[in-house]
Amino acid sequence: MLDYLQRILNARVYDVAIESPLHLANKLSARLDNQVWLKREDTQPTHSFKLRGAYNKMARLTPAELGRGVICSSAGNHAQGVALAAQKLGCKANIVMPVTTPELKSDAVLALGGNVILHGESYSEAYAHALELQQRHQYVFVHPFDDPDVIAGQGTIGMEILRQHQHPIHAVFVAIGGGGLISGVAAYIKAVRPETKVIGVQMVDSDAMIQSAEAGYRIELDDVGLFSDGTAVKMVGEETLRLTRKLVDDFVRVDTDVVCAAIKDAFEDTRSILEPSGALSIAGLKKYVAQHDLHDETLVAITCGANMNFDRLRFVAERADAGDQRETLFAVTIPEARGSFRSLCESIGQRSVTEFSYRLSDRKEAHVLVGLAIRNRDEVPEICQAFADQGFAALDLADDDLAKEHLRYMVGGRSLLNENELLYRFEFPERPGALMRFLSQMHPHWNISLFHYRNQGANFGRILVGIQVPAEDLPAFGDFIEALGYHCVDETKNPVYELFLR
Repeated sequence: MLDYLQRILNARVYDVAIESPLHLANKLSARLDNQVWLKREDTQPTHSFKLRGAYNKMARLTPAELGRGVICSSAGNHAQGVALAAQKLGCKANIVMPVTTPELKSDAVLALGGNVILHGESYSEAYAHALELQQRHQYVFVHPFDDPDVIAGQGTIGMEILRQHQHPIHAVFVAIGGGGLISGVAAYIKAVRPETKVIGVQMVDSDAMIQSAEAGYRIELDDVGLFSDGTAVKMVGEETLRLTRKLVDDFVRVDTDVVCAAIKDAFEDTRSILEPSGALSIAGLKKYVAQHDLHDETLVAITCGANMNFDRLRFVAERADAGDQRETLFAVTIPEARGSFRSLCESIGQRSVTEFSYRLSDRKEAHVLVGLAIRNRDEVPEICQAFADQGFAALDLADDDLAKEHLRYMVGGRSLLNENELLYRFEFPERPGALMRFLSQMHPHWNISLFHYRNQGANFGRILVGIQVPAEDLPAFGDFIEALGYHCVDETKNPVYELFLR
């Protein structure tokens, strides 16, 4: 540890890096009943901590080595660090990136003057190709994690945390990919303040470090999940495993939904959008607090990256409430009879509905996909009982990935029973009672044959409704629409309706 302490104290990082702020997360602190601080490495010039280690390594190369050029393999953030360091030091940077790398990251490397080479489906495949090119062209290889100078560069984050918060810290939470960040941070913290715990966080489908630490030797995973692409590493480094086993106190595994919730938590406190690997530490902190029933402790999460592709935000938003146990999903079976849908709404009561999906398909039973906002999972049995009291069978889908990833978008289709169906798009005010007002004013002889609604967080809800109205009742239906007062569009003649739903 003395060797690494000296390396960290003498690390050259501030030619390119800033001393990132330590931000008190007020909302998250209040929710968790602990003082939660965020070490904002997402505010670095490359929106990631990786430039620290890359520059510290490259600043120590000889002029001859810099003249040959450098090469690295990276899922994105290390690549930007190497490219920026090369730009600062005046050398050529060759960057091998997996083909699955978000375009935002590869574009950022190109903007910094790096030569991007896309190869392989994962970091490990990109790494192997980079080694081949390094041997062929005699480049200097800049490892993303398994190098003492890189580790020392990342360790300056631990140095800053202890300087910025000189009061006791119960634990510091660190995302783990290959292990460079946690090795450097733990090396400094354990040398200076050994009573402070260092907790590593990995995805459940990319937990090579945890498995290796438990086994005592490096384990190579057959496959890794790609949601948190910045930590999608099949095999950790030899040196990072040695340091992690020696210095890290504990580990936490988290899943995709929990990370999405952590991205939302960070946004609510900072108005910044973290990438999945950048939010891993927050996800692990929350899970650790729940597991150990912590209160009134000081906790630090290193938010290590914010290179998020904009088109991933839709997925994150959809899964965040599930990850924080603020939403649950049910498949509810009700009789295919007039009034059943209203009874279903009455059984829900004043709970906020996040989703309704239904399509007429059977004369006896209707299967409705229902999403509800909840405070925590303890409410689920109560909701199931409310459905049972009405005689409705309900299947809890909160942990069903098929339902959450695919089924909720596929409910519907054509129906042979939808005679006299009118299709309308409505904009409902997003407030309790809006749906019940619609149902209570509708003629009791008209049947809802299709219903789709998803809460999008706006002040009004977009709802698609199919209603079976006999021809003789069309004037009365017009009066109903006018009296209702909700903005609507008649889609009955829309060709898309004819192709997919009619």
